[in-house]
Amino acid sequence: MTSSTHTGRIALVTGANKGVGRAIAHQLAELGTTVWLGARDGERGRQAASELRALGHDVRFAPLDVTDEASIALAAKQIEQESGRLDALVNNAGISLAWHTPSQTPIDDLRATFETNVFGYVRVTNAMLPLLRRSDAARIVNISSVIGSLTAAAENHDPTGAFPDGQFPVILSHSMSKTAVNSLTVMYANELRAEGILVNAVSPNWVPTDANGNTGILSLEQGARMPVRMATLPDDGPTGTFTCSDATEEGTTLPW
Repeated sequence: MTSSTHTGRIALVTGANKGVGRAIAHQLAELGTTVWLGARDGERGRQAASELRALGHDVRFAPLDVTDEASIALAAKQIEQESGRLDALVNNAGISLAWHTPSQTPIDDLRATFETNVFGYVRVTNAMLPLLRRSDAARIVNISSVIGSLTAAAENHDPTGAFPDGQFPVILSHSMSKTAVNSLTVMYANELRAEGILVNAVSPNWVPTDANGNTGILSLEQGARMPVRMATLPDDGPTGTFTCSDATEEGTTLPW
């Protein structure tokens, strides 16, 4: 069993029982961060936290449904009682329903996607801000995607290379939700910059998840690099940016 040196930093990662959320939680824990693993499914969340603790990490389960304000409030209370503050929040929990072209998208799909992918980010951020304000170096990371880039869509060109040139995805619900995530990232960054709270949007790139049939151009571990980097920025780090994981350690900047 390996163990990490505890840094004293505390992070919450939502939707972290599997996929890139779990990889982010794992990498933060490897850096010595106490990680609150947020998950809607209690059984899967507890199991994921238990498996990461078995590796010697300080990972704790927080029941958290981002569509339920009462659930979020209870999670915030649990973190406050046990940890006292938060140094990093990674808004990762999201859904991806069947992809449709704009003209074929059911309105209910739009509502459901925004409820989790957009309103969920706002609910969790607002609930956790009192705890983040107790940190001397708070960071907020909003998981986004290149398909939320209006520039890339307008140019019909994917700068990450996940999609062939001229074949940028013509979908609506998921793309719109990630464009909204980019917008709210900039709004929070502008509101909180005077307090030293850095807020950035990050794409893990095309990584294997349930939503894409477990295909991808990067591994989950590679995809988690930039979210983790942005969650651990130094005081002079950027805010209000949109970046993407790639095969390098530095990642790349995406167009809005």
